[in-house]
Amino acid sequence: MSSSPTDAPDPLSANPGNGPAVSRQEFDALFDALCTWGRWAEADRGAWNRVTAGHVQRATALIRSGTVVPMGLPWNTLPGPDNSKPALHYMSDLGDVEAPEPSTHKDFIAVDYHGKGVSHLDALSHVAYRGQLYDGRAAREVVDSGGARFGAVPALGPLVTKGVLLDLPAVLGIKWLEPGHALHAQDIIAAEKALDVTIGDGDAVLLRSGRFRRRREIGPWNPDVASAGLHVDAMPLLAERAISLLGGDGDSDVRPSPVEGLHSPVHALAITAMGVPLLDNLDLEALSASCAEAGRYEFMLVVTPLNVPGGTGSPVNPVAVL
Repeated sequence: MSSSPTDAPDPLSANPGNGPAVSRQEFDALFDALCTWGRWAEADRGAWNRVTAGHVQRATALIRSGTVVPMGLPWNTLPGPDNSKPALHYMSDLGDVEAPEPSTHKDFIAVDYHGKGVSHLDALSHVAYRGQLYDGRAAREVVDSGGARFGAVPALGPLVTKGVLLDLPAVLGIKWLEPGHALHAQDIIAAEKALDVTIGDGDAVLLRSGRFRRRREIGPWNPDVASAGLHVDAMPLLAERAISLLGGDGDSDVRPSPVEGLHSPVHALAITAMGVPLLDNLDLEALSASCAEAGRYEFMLVVTPLNVPGGTGSPVNPVAVL
């Protein structure tokens, strides 16, 4: 990656921009260096293979107050610049369809969830790079109109592990990071120090940019055009820490992308190279407040995706327990 000491952003600076720029050649070298292909027998679980019964037991030991904090967004049926494909919800029975007693009320829901309006999990079949899914599987051979036959969401199952909230606005003493703010490896290290947390093997890392506080106070915008998130140069650190899951209140990628010709380079590195599923569009405002009140930024995280055969992910409502 082309940068020098003079153009490298300061750790946790308020508005560093989305650079430095990265060429495709540099990106491809990084992708190849971070690949964990061939590491696990259950390849379509990827980095979730790292989470053992011991990790679960350690996560439960983090529960002290018993505070439960959900992170899923409300089911979003309203169109907007950050919700181009609104979810569906309508009543299918108002107590007038079946026999009269007892009366029943039923409803229908549906969603095209891979976007910016729904809290969801990306499974390993969601992203291909250079025609390949994680573990070198040819995307055209294992994904078709019937769904995914490799890397589908049922292979992941539920996850219980230690979660770490990197609350960047709290560290900086600001309301939110502006869209286009790139986070680098040195920002993660500085945030760990400020929040007294350490990202370790099997951990889930959640990045708070303050997106939904900004949205509530200023209004919606199109995160495909501009959003705070990780620069690709942060990914080797997360790979070294051997995380199991990455997520945040955005989709983990800084936008505009710093990589020429790639709209979601962090997606490609995390999912396709490293086998790390992603959690997108979490509302982390309540968790930020709960962590600040508790004086700690680690907790037990529970993620339970829907069991959709062939699914490339799932809507989710992850829960933190402090």
